[in-house]
Amino acid sequence: MAKWIKTSSPGVRFREHPARKHGILPDRYYSIYYKIDSRQVEEALGWASEGWTQEKAAAIRHQMKNSAKSGGPRTLKEARAEASAALSVGEVISEFWEKELQHKKAGAEKLRLLKKDVLPLWSERKVADIKRRDIVLLLDRIENRAPVTRNRVQGALTRLFNFAAERGVIENSPCTRIRKVPEKGRSRVLNDEEIKLLWAALEIDNKAVDIYPITKLVLKMILLTGQRPGEVSGTPWAEIDEESGFWNIPAARMKNKEAHRVPLCKMALDVIEQARLIFGGDSTYVFRSSHFEDDPIKPLSLSRAVARHWKEIGFTEKFTPHDLRRTLRTRLAELGVSDVIGERVLGHKLQGVMAVYNRYSYDQEKRQALEQWERRLRRVVGLEPLAQPGKIITLRAAT
Repeated sequence: MAKWIKTSSPGVRFREHPARKHGILPDRYYSIYYKIDSRQVEEALGWASEGWTQEKAAAIRHQMKNSAKSGGPRTLKEARAEASAALSVGEVISEFWEKELQHKKAGAEKLRLLKKDVLPLWSERKVADIKRRDIVLLLDRIENRAPVTRNRVQGALTRLFNFAAERGVIENSPCTRIRKVPEKGRSRVLNDEEIKLLWAALEIDNKAVDIYPITKLVLKMILLTGQRPGEVSGTPWAEIDEESGFWNIPAARMKNKEAHRVPLCKMALDVIEQARLIFGGDSTYVFRSSHFEDDPIKPLSLSRAVARHWKEIGFTEKFTPHDLRRTLRTRLAELGVSDVIGERVLGHKLQGVMAVYNRYSYDQEKRQALEQWERRLRRVVGLEPLAQPGKIITLRAAT
């Protein structure tokens, strides 16, 4: 390693890179050194190619000496820590989005939670001032309104403060040793009468239930295919192969990061055709947003529509878009479809050794299962007459 060379400025030195140049001269790495409490401290600054000069290094050293005399930070490390600690929650959330969240599939949802439940209260507060007690009280406040949301916000906050610690804004996260509240798993499955009411409400020409037409089609598609609301709402036309009758979802859009082929039976293809007729198929997405012509409808729009209209539809109990997926899976079991096929229809991975050695696509079996479901659904919603029980004829012996 190259030797340090003192400069004419007190407490400033550099060493030269053996190969790298800055212009025609060797690149120089500057550092400053001084004494604190009879102990010599040296702090690295940077390369000449990054803008550092002897004069700039000397000015920084002079600033630090004056800061120490006035009771401020005595070292660059202390000064940087103080500057980081001065960052507000709003500033760190912005950095969190830029550096991490925008690159993650669930990043937009985490940002939405932070904007809705954290920023209104803490936007200007310094991150270093947030203690575990503050977080507990915030989560208690959310729990009174929505227990599940409380856990989601806790998850977002935990990652936010870990990010702040990783970036040197704080030393340790205050989110440790905070328990999540137990969540009751949903078990809502629509019965035949509810399915009939819902299907009637989702007809495009039913103006009595004022739901955005594309929202109606997405909800139908979830019930017909059993795919997740986010996967259905975000479907680009490029994934739809109407000739082969398959919807090909790439791994990047699947929760389990495994590509998935969904058979499209007649009723599902009819839904897609209705979506095309509404906007002429000139959008990138099958189910286009009502606000932005080249964006898909958002899953949150589905939840809001259902929350707003479930009583109007005729239901006596709330349901969510995801309950339609559970309804399909339950009905497949009722129809005698095996668990393996049922899980593959939903895009779930096979478990255990089967996941390693069984690479069969089950495309034909999935199509047969969804065709069974469509036939059953057509009878439930009144598109076909219900099967009538056969008459029993008593035969009398001849006399």
